[in-house]
Amino acid sequence: MQKLPCTPDLRDDVNFALLIRQVREGLMQQLERELTAIGVELNYSQTLVLKLLAKYGPQTPGDLARWLDHNAGAMTRLLDRLESKGYLSRQPHAEDRRALRIELTEAGQAIWQTINQCAERVQATALRNLDETERGQLLELLKRIRDTLEKTP
Repeated sequence: MQKLPCTPDLRDDVNFALLIRQVREGLMQQLERELTAIGVELNYSQTLVLKLLAKYGPQTPGDLARWLDHNAGAMTRLLDRLESKGYLSRQPHAEDRRALRIELTEAGQAIWQTINQCAERVQATALRNLDETERGQLLELLKRIRDTLEKTP
């Protein structure tokens, strides 16, 4: 049996799912590097929580955990870190005394703007070798694949 190297080089493997994963990981790593370079110490999951709260408003921890595919313990730790940085707050839920609402603070809104600008730069870098037509085609093809998978039982 051949032992896997510490970091296997799978760039020549033309498996669709693997390729999608590699692109996703590349985008995530580049975003984290850009954020670190400007002094923002957040990982990709933390940026997604901030994005969800910025886009959809206050959410319950359970809804955020389901969206990120995190368990309750991991979600609590992630929210604790963001709260300790002053980016979000936990508020009592208006309709359910047992639940909490997670919402962005002013600092959270401000850091989201910075993150979003970095994400746009990373996306532009990733797509820079595609012309406008190719970019549009790529996005349309990815949407069609997503929609097909969502409709498949």
